[in-house]
Amino acid sequence: MQGAVSVSPAQIPELLLGLATVRPVFLWGAPGIGKSSLVRAFAESLGLECVSLVGTQLAPEDLIGVPQLTPEGRSRFCPPEQIARDEPYCLFLDELNAAGPDVQKAFYSLILDRRIGSYELPPGSIVIGAGNRATDGALARPMASALVNRMIHVHLRASAEDWLHWAAGAGIHPWVVDYLTDRPDHLWSAPPKSEEPFSTPRAWHMLSDALHSFGPTLDEGTLKILAYGLLTPQHAVAFCGYAKIVRNSYGLEAILKGDARWPHRVEDRDLLYYLADAFRGRLVKELPAGKEHASGAQRQTAFRAKSLLVQLAEISVEVAQTVIADGADGNPVLPSWFLIEAARDMPRLVEARR
Repeated sequence: MQGAVSVSPAQIPELLLGLATVRPVFLWGAPGIGKSSLVRAFAESLGLECVSLVGTQLAPEDLIGVPQLTPEGRSRFCPPEQIARDEPYCLFLDELNAAGPDVQKAFYSLILDRRIGSYELPPGSIVIGAGNRATDGALARPMASALVNRMIHVHLRASAEDWLHWAAGAGIHPWVVDYLTDRPDHLWSAPPKSEEPFSTPRAWHMLSDALHSFGPTLDEGTLKILAYGLLTPQHAVAFCGYAKIVRNSYGLEAILKGDARWPHRVEDRDLLYYLADAFRGRLVKELPAGKEHASGAQRQTAFRAKSLLVQLAEISVEVAQTVIADGADGNPVLPSWFLIEAARDMPRLVEARR
């Protein structure tokens, strides 16, 4: 399911307070963006215990329970102790849309009528479901229309601003915080069609934990293993380059001012990728969409940038191309007037360097 309107994590608590207290809510979102954590934090804010049921790990009898004979000789179904509680609580149906059809059917009365057999959820209890979208390459099954119609659907998107605000008080490693402050667009990437790591808030959190675990003695080779094992390859290259800058005080500012050159050693290729990516980000931020709005300082930046592009291409045409890429995968796009001028002036700039 795709939503025409999505919300950020910061909006979730207020939305759930108004919705989940009166009707069941289903939270949609890509893997790793914090759906489960948000639900647990919301339940905690209400003073409710959060009881999680994972759809992929359930059979219908896990919900309905098993039959038991009464003294009158009749049978009744006894729901499991995990569900049948005396005090109000938050019932979190995680990966609900990944459950089999029979399990989904077993949830019908629990979601709409707040009842399983003769057991009824205590007043004040809330029911929240969550799941990934089929378009994210995650395990997901079509939900029957009867189940869809029993819940209010909210679509969650990743937000770098919200995540960084949370990270500031959560002990996230300073390298991760500083890197994503500079490159917030690297917080999340769309899941790839192949089986490989990709960047999510959860992946960055895991990287932070690993960095804390290894401590200051972490060597460059191990850092690459961690980054490439958790992040999108492009982001892993850039993060390793950033870490090298932090350790060696080698920054983009010195290159822009002409006090340093692009790193050219083969072993510094990750650093070169990071600096090129940061260079592109700086141009996107500083150059206006239309040349007519460019100030004298911005025109000087554009002129210097074209010269730096030539120097970068002399080291690696591939890396230089990443600077002027067309903005695929959600990357910001450079102003068209700058790209036209760069293509026009490049031969002359190359000749001038000979």
